[in-house]
Amino acid sequence: VQLQASGGGLVQAGGSLKLSCAASGRTFTSYTMAWFRQAPGKEREFVGGLRSHSAGTHYADSVKGRFTISRDNAKNTMDLQMNSLEPEDTAVYYCAVRLGSLILSALRTTGNYDYWGQGTQVTVSS
Repeated sequence: VQLQASGGGLVQAGGSLKLSCAASGRTFTSYTMAWFRQAPGKEREFVGGLRSHSAGTHYADSVKGRFTISRDNAKNTMDLQMNSLEPEDTAVYYCAVRLGSLILSALRTTGNYDYWGQGTQVTVSS
């Protein structure tokens, strides 16, 4: 599986950005997919994820209500729509895939994912 993330950039606080992650593979619907981010000097943290077979979408508390994840199974893509961006959202954003399902409590653990995209920088200015 290869992942290609795109859409990062520089935006002012309060603005919006949309990230996209394109995935290769033939069984896209069976993938668990997620977005993580890593700010300088910090550990990689969970942003939100889509459980396989439409089992639900889950978000970190810090982005709930501002970020929305969606997937297009026909195009093998996952998007992250980010609204009301804050300087604290500045980070490199990564998409990740697990070849199978994950229980809800396991979504947030980086070690549970099999493949990672290259990351895309999001910078929010104050």
